[in-house]
Amino acid sequence: MKVLVSSQGQTLDAALDPRFGRAACFLLVDTESLEYSVVENFQNLNLPQGAGIQAGKTAAATGAAAVLTGHCGPKAFDVLQAAGIEVVVGASGRVIDAVQHYKNGKLETAMAPDVEGHWV
Repeated sequence: MKVLVSSQGQTLDAALDPRFGRAACFLLVDTESLEYSVVENFQNLNLPQGAGIQAGKTAAATGAAAVLTGHCGPKAFDVLQAAGIEVVVGASGRVIDAVQHYKNGKLETAMAPDVEGHWV
């Protein structure tokens, strides 16, 4: 299964970025092999508005089954749900930690966004 993790850097040891829409980048990680690729988010990082929507569209284009992040706003949440992507909030630590916690059932699927729009 492939998951998309909001990240502050380009390796599995990088800190997870708590912001989904304005994450520095994403890592698309295979939960079994831990092979990963970097998905850039620079095009959305500094948008005055719509960063969550655009990041959601980026996530949908990767084919990820789930997004692991710290927080997800309402517009991004709606885009991810419409794409059939599981949204998991409350992740923290390193990217690899979030993936392991997800695999071990220590993170739960979000039923709703956990922050308001334009959360920084």
